[in-house]
Amino acid sequence: MRNEHAITLRALAALLAYPDAELRAALPEIVDALRTAHGLDAQRRGELLALADELGQGEQLDAEARYVDLFDRGRSTSLNLFEHVHGDGSERGSAMLELRERYQRIGLEQSGHELPDHLPVLLEYLSCCDPAETPELLGECAHVLRKLGNTLAHRGSRYAAVPAALLALAGEAGLDPHTPVPPPEDLDKSWEERPAFDRPAGATP
Repeated sequence: MRNEHAITLRALAALLAYPDAELRAALPEIVDALRTAHGLDAQRRGELLALADELGQGEQLDAEARYVDLFDRGRSTSLNLFEHVHGDGSERGSAMLELRERYQRIGLEQSGHELPDHLPVLLEYLSCCDPAETPELLGECAHVLRKLGNTLAHRGSRYAAVPAALLALAGEAGLDPHTPVPPPEDLDKSWEERPAFDRPAGATP
């Protein structure tokens, strides 16, 4: 059971990875894992298989461009979970340090360039843990997963299937596509550097 659970989490992590040639070559293996995904019903599996099919269709450059437009151009669809919670606040650094230490306690060291709060990284960590930890940790970030999934669903993206599946694994309420979501951010305005000090009310520039 533990091995099946780990395979499911790794397949979900892979679906959220940058769709380069290596990922597209691995899609048949990912699809095989999803067909018997542990803890997911037929609807969730069908949605995930549809996403995998979409990732394998068309030109690779088109798939890569869609990924960048979706996940790298605004906070509302960022895969860095603490981006949704702390933004650029000082609390984010301490939260990531705590998460990195949590990984290290079971002997995991990140080899890539992604931050510890990157969702696929978190799923890789959970795949190495006891399955009982999955509902607990995913439950802690369920509100972020639901917001991310609702935003992706509102934009008509099949990537919404992954947050929906993670909520199911956590035993949490699913997505609500009718929930209002903020409009797409202007990248420059959304991620511009915040001033170090607030100007007092009435002060002149």
